[in-house]
Amino acid sequence: MFTGLIEDVGTLVEIKLGTAQARVTVGTAFPMAELSLGESIAMNGVCLTVTGFGDGRFFADVSAETLRCSGLGELSRGSKVNLERALRLSDRLGGHMVTGHVDGRARLAERRKEGNAWTLRFQADPEIVALLVAKGSVTIDGISLTVNEVSEDGFSLAVIPHTLEQTNLQDCQVGGMVNVETDLIGKYVARFMHAGALGKTGGVTMDLLAKHGFL
Repeated sequence: MFTGLIEDVGTLVEIKLGTAQARVTVGTAFPMAELSLGESIAMNGVCLTVTGFGDGRFFADVSAETLRCSGLGELSRGSKVNLERALRLSDRLGGHMVTGHVDGRARLAERRKEGNAWTLRFQADPEIVALLVAKGSVTIDGISLTVNEVSEDGFSLAVIPHTLEQTNLQDCQVGGMVNVETDLIGKYVARFMHAGALGKTGGVTMDLLAKHGFL
């Protein structure tokens, strides 16, 4: 589990693409003495398992499913990547609950300056848009952000200077693609509501919500 607060912007040292998998080598400022085999590190919002580390870098394998759902396979040597180590139970939850399981991708359609911040508008598939709400949380390349508005074909959000300076989002230009993870709670609610609409046992229906005082 992660929070979406980026701890380091690392560098992709190497990516070896196979027929249905990949292996990445990532340079990072994380202290090597604090890493351990098998721990989780989110890279651009994708949860990876550390399979080796040393000399200022760590290694991880990427499955075929991860390559299909994310943009990791499109990265090249030298790419800047957002990194976050897994949440400890004693940490403050400064962002929101992030699993590192990417739902899909979005394309940056507009980038404009408003005051001291930037407003970014993304285009995304209907399956992703359906899980977003205004003022709710969304993860963009591993960054916990707040949704400003939701439209039929996408969403917008505001990014403060600190977030741009501390992440690779500053390099994302119009037309660029990002990994998107929608809010975990929202996905479960949508699933239960869908099951209720189909009349499946255990599903949530409008009648059930009204019966228990939620409507």
